[in-house]
Amino acid sequence: MNYDVIVIGSGPGGYVAAIRASQLGMKTAVVEGGELGGICLNWGCIPTKALLKSAQVYNYMKHAENYGVVLDTPAKPDFEAMVKRSRTVAETMSKGVQFLLKKNNVDVIEGFASLTPDRKVKVDLSDGSVGTYEAEHIILATGARSKELPHIKQDGEKIIGYRMALTLPKLPESMVVMGSGAIGSEFAHFYSTLGTKVTIVEFLPNLVPVEDEEISKQLERAFRKNGVKVMTSSSVESVDTTGEKCKVTVKDAKEKITEIECDVVLSAVGVVTNLEGLGLDKLGIEVERGKVVVDEFYRTKCKGVYAIGDIVPGPALAHVASHEALVCVEKIAGLDPIPVDYGNIPGCTYTTPEIASVGLTEKKALEAGYELRIGKFPFTASGKATASGNRDGMIKIIFDKKTDEILGCHMIGENVTEMVSGIVLARQQHVKGTELLRAVHPHPTLSEAIMEATAAAYEECVHL
Repeated sequence: MNYDVIVIGSGPGGYVAAIRASQLGMKTAVVEGGELGGICLNWGCIPTKALLKSAQVYNYMKHAENYGVVLDTPAKPDFEAMVKRSRTVAETMSKGVQFLLKKNNVDVIEGFASLTPDRKVKVDLSDGSVGTYEAEHIILATGARSKELPHIKQDGEKIIGYRMALTLPKLPESMVVMGSGAIGSEFAHFYSTLGTKVTIVEFLPNLVPVEDEEISKQLERAFRKNGVKVMTSSSVESVDTTGEKCKVTVKDAKEKITEIECDVVLSAVGVVTNLEGLGLDKLGIEVERGKVVVDEFYRTKCKGVYAIGDIVPGPALAHVASHEALVCVEKIAGLDPIPVDYGNIPGCTYTTPEIASVGLTEKKALEAGYELRIGKFPFTASGKATASGNRDGMIKIIFDKKTDEILGCHMIGENVTEMVSGIVLARQQHVKGTELLRAVHPHPTLSEAIMEATAAAYEECVHL
């Protein structure tokens, strides 16, 4: 069959590309060997947030008396019910993608695809047969999977990745989490909230290493308060799984060796791209450091073949993949899309407290030679945060002292992931700090802390 566009992969990059292509009048198909919606929707972003919501509700119930609510019996977590709810949420969203593809007349081809030397798409179909398809434009959106360290292989039982962490048969008594990026930190928070004894091991000096150091330190304090043991500047040297428990050997920056016993080790040391078996070499498509080489509109070296999402350079984030999809497809359609500004990509971590950020950290801004104006506002001074019962966190905004433009914004606290979009837009439109300060923010809200932090930067803050 002939198509205008074939998309390989149906994650947040792939299905968005397919739907937008169809909206623009192109005959489109998407090839998927697993669940529609990809890893993010089925085994990542969405089901993880469902588990975290369950943990949040449980935590509220544990502290109900703080809100004037008395329970007849103590709250307790039903781990199996939480997992079941999480899977139901993921399945519901996957069916939603199926509906959207059908609504937009996108053909779904079930199977695993590869490229042939004559630039066709060969699919090992789910029914056991093989299909060959042609398209003027082929978009690769195959995503990534959990990375394994060579000396610590995942066995799916005692050493697991994020996928198994979503569906464990029972709540473990103890867990070691390797890596403190978004995945590691979110699972560390979830399991520790339910009562698992969690140790998080991070090779770099700070948790969530891509974040501003002050934000990292606040998360570390919150983790320790919740009973999580934090080991930074440390590495897992080996894991012995021969006994009933895992024996985890950890080395710190001073070469001190510590042995930790736990039920489960969660490997959250990053992801690796799904490029094997695609046949990229047959078409001369370049790959560097595990990423497909593309231009600003995601064209590879092979005419008519494109790549988006986790398999190209840039942040491996769902919203990035979706935006790349739109830019890629609109360029194919002859429109004039604006290339993605990778310097203005928001990042979110859904721990408690949440983390959200965009732009440069203080350290990166200083390294870049900027003269800084920095404002901070703690949620301990926020009426809304005090009323909600969660005063952990702060807003930190970094301005260029010469231009008054926002270089970066870093947030930690309740619901801050819902607040960062405004700063993304402000940076895109080159809003100056003085303009942000004069914009009226509603009271009482958490978001007014953005105005207060800006006021602090200009030494005009009333509430500190």
